[in-house]
Amino acid sequence: MASSVSSLIGTDPRGEPRLPNGGPLGLLSTARWDKRRSADRRLNRFYRIGAGLMGLFLVVFGVLGITRNIGMFSTGDNEVLGLNTNGALSWLSVLVGLALGVSMLVGGNFASTFCLALGVVFVLSGFVHLAVLNTDANVLNFRMSDVLFSYGLGLVLLTIGMYGRVSGRLPHDNPYWRARNPAMARNQERRDAMVARRRGELSSVWRENDRKRLRRREADEHARRQGVTAGRRGSGE
Repeated sequence: MASSVSSLIGTDPRGEPRLPNGGPLGLLSTARWDKRRSADRRLNRFYRIGAGLMGLFLVVFGVLGITRNIGMFSTGDNEVLGLNTNGALSWLSVLVGLALGVSMLVGGNFASTFCLALGVVFVLSGFVHLAVLNTDANVLNFRMSDVLFSYGLGLVLLTIGMYGRVSGRLPHDNPYWRARNPAMARNQERRDAMVARRRGELSSVWRENDRKRLRRREADEHARRQGVTAGRRGSGE
């Protein structure tokens, strides 16, 4: 099934499959993070900043709701930052925001996967609360603004979690590309090591040649000066 899905989607312009081995589930494969690689550091920083900002907003929203002493399951008009809320939704927002803060501290695969999963939860929550809007089952006191916010935040979290992970044209220094293509990644690392070693050798040769040219120039200059001095002495005699 996975191979048939991959064959339907095809390959990218570089001839690589748009989906990793194992089909769509392969997109959830974990990666090894190397702090020495700039690509790994950039991607990890993006996940952390994204999760931290979303978590901060939810915590602020929840704390503002809690400080207003709204009933736990109140169904009245209780607006905070343009969204309707109650005690239960405020405390839930704080807990989810703190969880995003933890994922920010951990970073890497955990932050990416957590944002992906939480994004799905928020989008599904939007559909569920849209269905129970204006009914007794709406225990979190959602209004249409909350439903739209749930959709929007879910999509933002999905984007954060999928960034640098869900694509058919990941660069070869990407940690998820290396995790999905271990054999090609090892070959790429060997080629990079050979190139770096060769560059080092060439740099050493060039530096040595520069030193030789400098010594020859200094020797020629010294000989020229000695010749000039000897000529002046001969003229004086």
